[in-house]
Order: sequence, then structure tokens, then C-alpha cells
Amino acid sequence: MSAGLIILVVLLIACAGFFVGRSRAIATAGGDIRNLHSRPNYYGLTVALFSAAPALMIAVLWLLLQPLYIEGQVSEMIAPADIPEGGSLSLVMTDVRRIADGLDVAVDAGTLTEDRIEDMRADLSDLRTRLGEVGIAVASEVRQNVFMAAKTYRELAAKLRLAMAVIVIGASLAGAAFSLLRINPDYRARNVSEHAIKALLILSSSVAILTTVGIIFSLLFETLHFFRLYPAKDFFFSSIWNPQFQGGSDLGILPLLWGTLYVSFVALIFAVPIGLLAAVYLSEYASKHVRSFAKPAIEILAGIPTIVYGLFALITVGPLLRDYFAEPLGLGNSSSSVLTAGVVLGIMLIPFVSSLSDDVINAVPQAMRDGSYGLGATKSETIKQVILPAALPGIVGAVLLAASRAIGETMIVVMGAGAAAKLSLNPFEAMTTITVKIVSQLTGDTEFASPETLVAFALGLSLFVVTLGLNVLALYIVRKYREQYE
Repeated sequence: MSAGLIILVVLLIACAGFFVGRSRAIATAGGDIRNLHSRPNYYGLTVALFSAAPALMIAVLWLLLQPLYIEGQVSEMIAPADIPEGGSLSLVMTDVRRIADGLDVAVDAGTLTEDRIEDMRADLSDLRTRLGEVGIAVASEVRQNVFMAAKTYRELAAKLRLAMAVIVIGASLAGAAFSLLRINPDYRARNVSEHAIKALLILSSSVAILTTVGIIFSLLFETLHFFRLYPAKDFFFSSIWNPQFQGGSDLGILPLLWGTLYVSFVALIFAVPIGLLAAVYLSEYASKHVRSFAKPAIEILAGIPTIVYGLFALITVGPLLRDYFAEPLGLGNSSSSVLTAGVVLGIMLIPFVSSLSDDVINAVPQAMRDGSYGLGATKSETIKQVILPAALPGIVGAVLLAASRAIGETMIVVMGAGAAAKLSLNPFEAMTTITVKIVSQLTGDTEFASPETLVAFALGLSLFVVTLGLNVLALYIVRKYREQYE
């Protein structure tokens, strides 16, 4: 039984428990709900919570720990001789999982026999040999131990899935029975339900923190692994990016970091003034009719897929900048450039700046405007001297959101700026960013334990640190100016 089906059964038990618990509460009160401590729905809710919450917690923990347990058991079956030269145990375990998936398909089709296993093993060995002849690297030679480990992996996974179904559904039924037996007219069902819901809200509010911690640790562990294989000094201070999956790579982050900041800077230079001016116009000058049309029209830009922006950069903006600016000025002859990606990315960021700034400006108290007008200030003076300074913390937040969006963009950069890692001030030259290289380094059939693959995690952690620095700077600016108006 799959995990999704198990969870569905638990939810059905919880739904049934709600109605059964509600009916039982009314029955214990002799049909008069005035004799109950709480309303009938609270009794049903307690049964549903006891049915679902413990069972779902067990299911989540099981799904997290089961892969670790299975791999720990199966990896002991892999002998050192089964690990290819220059390979790793993790790469062999990848083969084990893939073969186990193939065995699952064969079992579902009802065709798995010992002869079939041997045929699959021979076919895979022949495929690896042919790939090696044309120069495509493969993880390892197929060995008998690998197939036996895959078979054990499949069997152990099937047994644990069955055990999970029995334990989770049993816990759900036990929770329902326990809560039903506690129902009586004096049972404080409302208090129990509210405490449970409060705990659920606390858990939900902790998801963002736990997710951030999980992201940091997942990046940190792989980054430390990378720095054990590649010198940290060369990564942070080298100006050459030249990955070679056959060895001898130069993995300096400086050209990628420069391209990321350069493209983001050009995008913000384009988006922030236009977005802020649009927000000021919509909030202070536009009529209701114009605002009702213009604001949704601007926000449509945020809903356009980034691949469409990439095509727009590749087909329209890039050739236009090349033909009318780059070539006449002698600054380049390529349609892929920092300026191309920056302009198109800036167009995409306009609604982020405009909509958030508009909301912040509208939130400035009307009394501040009236006081400025009462002192004889004009509308433009009120906007410059009162409204914008008061709304500055929110505007900084809008710009920060736009900057974070620009730094994390991939598709527009790939199609607009190219993939050349270089250090240059010429905005008409092709460059690339950290996000593009993260994708390229993790794409393809390459050994996961190699520096050329693990560098993606080091790049991701570096990008995280850059974004964190922007958040700290924005927080400092917000606090500095907010004190003037509190």
C-alpha cells in the first residue's frame, strides 16, 4: 500500500470519527445538547484529531527514517570490490535503487523470475560496455552483489510499506477508539480541541523556520564535502570558471558572482524607478477609473512565465540592442548580453516594486497628508517630504523582494545573457549567473560525489549568504528610518 493511500485511509477514518463522536456525545446527553459541556461538533473534532494527528505523525517519521534504514541495511551487502575505481558507495547505491525500481516494474507485470533477473543483469552489463566504448562514463560494472542488494532493497521496502500501513492505520483506529471512550457530558471537548488547534498553529508557524534550517544544513553538509575535494581558497578567489568532468577543473566563483550582481543591478536600475513612479502615480494622482485598469494591467506582468520573457529577450530585445547600440558603438556583436537579460528581467520586476510600493504608500495615514497640506505644502512637496519618507521601510522591502527575485532568476539569464563566465564591465557582452551554473552542474549523468557536481551546493550556499546580506542591510535601513515616525 502506497503512502498516499495510507494517508487517505487515515483521513477517511478521521472524517468518520467526527460524525461518530458527534453522535455519541448527543447520545450520552440523552439527546439534549444543553447537558453537554461543549457543543457536539467539538466532541466530533476531538475524535477526528485523535484519529488523524498521531497516525500522520507516525507516517511522516516513518517516511523520513525508512530510506535511511533500508540503505543502511543494503549498503552492508556491497563489498569494496563492487565499488569501481574512482567511484563511491553512493553511486553504487544509486544503481541499486534503479535496479530495484526495475524489479518492482517486473513484479507488477508478473514476469519476474530468476532467469529474467539474469537477463536484466546481462542487458545492463552490455549497455554499460557499449556506453564505455563511445566515451560515456558509467557508474560501475554490474555485479551479482549489486543485483542481490537491489532484490533485498525491494523486498525490505515492500515489508516496511506493509508494516507502515498496519501501524499507521492501527494507530488511527486506536486513537479514534480512545477518544470515543472518553466522551461523556462532562468531557471538556472544546478545551481539548482548542489546545490541539493551537499546537497545530504553532507547528505551522514553525514550518518556515524548520524549512530554512533544513535548507541551510543540506547545503552546508554537501558544501563541506566539496571543500574536502576542492580548495576553498581557489573557489572563493579564483577568477576562472572552467569545469572539466574528466578532472583538472577551475571552479572559481568570482565570475559567476560578478555576473549575478551585474545582471541584478541592471534589472533593478530599470525596474525600481519605473515601478516606484508608477506606484506614486497610481496612489496619488490617478483617478479611480484609471487605477482600476492600470494596476491589474501592471500586475499581469508578474504572471507571465519566465520562459516567455526568455523568448522575448532572445528574439526581440537582444537583436534590437545589438543592431542599434552594441554594433554601432563597437561594443559587441552578440544578441546575448548582460543588458538584454537585465532589461527583460527589469520588466518582469516592475509589478513587484509597483504593487508593493503602492500598497505601502496607501497605508500612510491620511492625517499626515492633511497636516502637510495645512502647512501650505503642495502635492508634489507632500509626496517628496512626507509620504515617501514615511513609506520608505515598505519601499525598501519591495526593492529587496525584487532584488531577491532577480538574483534567483535562471531562464531569462540563460536565454538573454548566455552562459559565458567572465569578468567584464561591458554590458553588451554575454555573461552568466550562479543559478545558471547550479542547474548546468546538476544536469546530466555525472558522478554525484565529484567536485564538478558538488560545486553546485557551494554555489547555492554562497547565493544564500548574499541574499541574507541583502536582508540584513534592508533591515538596518528600515529600522533607521522607522524610528523617525514612531
